[in-house]
Amino acid sequence: MQSEELKRLAEDIHRQRSERQTIELKAAHDGFPSKIYDTLSSFSNQDDGGILIFGMTDRPHYEIVGVYDAEDVQRRIMEACAQMEPRVRALITLCEIDGRMIVAAEVPGLAPALRPVFYRGAGRLKGSYIRIGDADERMTEYEIYSYEAFRQRIRDELRPVEAADLAFFNENRMNEYIRAAKDARKNLAEHVSDRDILALMGVTAKGKPTIAGLMTFSRYPQTYFPQLSITAVVIPGTAMGDTDDDGTRFIDNIRLTGAIPEMLEDAVDFVRRNSRTSTVIDEEGQRRDHPEYPLKAVREAILNALIHRDYSIYTENTPIAIEMYRDRMVVRNPGGLYGNSVLSSLGKIHIETRNPALTNMLELLRVTENRYSGIPTMRRECARYHLPAPDFLVQRGEFEVTFRNNIAPAPHVHRSGDLPAAVLAFCSVPRSRKELIAFTGKSQYYTMSAIIQPLIDAGLLRRTIPEKPRSPKQCFVRAT
Repeated sequence: MQSEELKRLAEDIHRQRSERQTIELKAAHDGFPSKIYDTLSSFSNQDDGGILIFGMTDRPHYEIVGVYDAEDVQRRIMEACAQMEPRVRALITLCEIDGRMIVAAEVPGLAPALRPVFYRGAGRLKGSYIRIGDADERMTEYEIYSYEAFRQRIRDELRPVEAADLAFFNENRMNEYIRAAKDARKNLAEHVSDRDILALMGVTAKGKPTIAGLMTFSRYPQTYFPQLSITAVVIPGTAMGDTDDDGTRFIDNIRLTGAIPEMLEDAVDFVRRNSRTSTVIDEEGQRRDHPEYPLKAVREAILNALIHRDYSIYTENTPIAIEMYRDRMVVRNPGGLYGNSVLSSLGKIHIETRNPALTNMLELLRVTENRYSGIPTMRRECARYHLPAPDFLVQRGEFEVTFRNNIAPAPHVHRSGDLPAAVLAFCSVPRSRKELIAFTGKSQYYTMSAIIQPLIDAGLLRRTIPEKPRSPKQCFVRAT
């Protein structure tokens, strides 16, 4: 960053009166801040990194006050960076505004293989942070483990289940799998016993079923892991907790169990029977009835959740969730993107797979193609149905897919492509977080971080209680 860029950035922050996902302000006019390790960690642990600006106050005034000693601030920043593991390499920029000197430290985001970045003095568990909005929050034990599992190539799907027994496996499916393995892997067809094939392919470990083997072949894997299942609900409104005129919270509410092939088909059937029907005009001008959501796309989303979910001890008590609202359907699974994957690369490049043995089993059984075609199929099918492309979201160790329908959305749910403009119009009077989430039809995290915060940053929207940004009474109104 050049000095002029820093000056413009500081002036923008002062005018907009807001920190950001990638901006942290430290006054430093009467001494160096007591600690900056949390922010160094959180910025390093996000893809975009971040910028620490010393010499500016935060809420409510966001004033440029200057630093007590620019040379000492630089020295102290570098000392703090040296206390991080791995060491943080910050880029320092200085700028003078109205006779006051400010100092910026640009912190690059490190590759996932090097995360979590943490403060050595606190240790990995207590010194690792993640950025949420404009705040630094300590990483959960699971979030830390996710990075460790990728770096150390821990294969949770291959954990042996000591209490399980091969006698409860679906014999027909097992025989089909062994035949397919021999056909597809010619070197297994000769001189390798069926028992050894199961061990080599990750179905068993030390004679016991693995998690992957259990979830593919067991007649009822939930005997051992009750929450490795799918919860499926139909909500009458656009937000969890909405009820119909009779006070009913769920129109349908079931738990789907069994091995992955059974759960997959049962889940698709659940969506099919709870879907409404819309009439569309095809390319030949013919009217055709379509289910609310393209079932091919639905199947791919559910299959991806089953295959790519995290099967570690940290998430084995968390089921996959399917939530059907009046205006959308959400499929959510524990386990964010794996390894170096980013949202923008989904469906475009071959990404690393969290559970390759499980994926291979389902490929040989022709449950999945394993050709990275799932997300392109979802997008293509939604386009064919004249629906918006599915939304993908990763947050705090979860992956979420949202499909939106085109059947009689509730009047207060906005469906236009220019969502920020619609939110500004909606905020001609103060609106609460709950009202905004209901209006956008998106998750709280997406609404607040991807829509509301950028509008605040641009000076188009303002908080009604700026001195208490996290107040439960906080509302948002269009800036005048």
